[in-house]
Amino acid sequence: MPATVPKPTNLRTPPGIIVTILILSAAASALICWLVYFHAPTDVAGTHLRSLPLVNAILNALATIALVTGYREIRERRILHHRASMFAAFFFSSIFLVSYLVNFTLHGETHFNRFNHWWPFYWKLLASHIVLSVIALPMILITFFLSLTGRFPAHRRLARWTFPIWLYVSVTGVIVYLMQAACQ
Repeated sequence: MPATVPKPTNLRTPPGIIVTILILSAAASALICWLVYFHAPTDVAGTHLRSLPLVNAILNALATIALVTGYREIRERRILHHRASMFAAFFFSSIFLVSYLVNFTLHGETHFNRFNHWWPFYWKLLASHIVLSVIALPMILITFFLSLTGRFPAHRRLARWTFPIWLYVSVTGVIVYLMQAACQ
């Protein structure tokens, strides 16, 4: 028999929480932008933690697996399994974000050869990945907040948008890594 969660009362989300999440998300995006465009890499020679891009791709792949598993679990109304899968996805994505920031701090941006025949596809994929990752971060945090505070109707409404965007960002992160690795 599937596990169920008690029905919540009609709770209203404090606007201050949403504003705080949006501010934190904007600050994280600004930090990444600064690291990419203005910060000089501290390990230009690439001698420290060279495997971070691979680690990031693995973390994105694990987040993808957890997301798909969580989706399957909620479709089968296995709420506790869904919750565990989504916490796993959140964990892998959070560790990815830290590792990604460390990688950019150390090594800077990875350049893709613009003369490569894959360049037209690569830059469009990368651009969509970047734009949607900026959008996904606050959506993920708000969706989690709604779930953790028992606001399940609002959680469901937002999760319908959050899931495909988060999944796309995770999958394209792996594809971008594989394209970069193949062309290095």
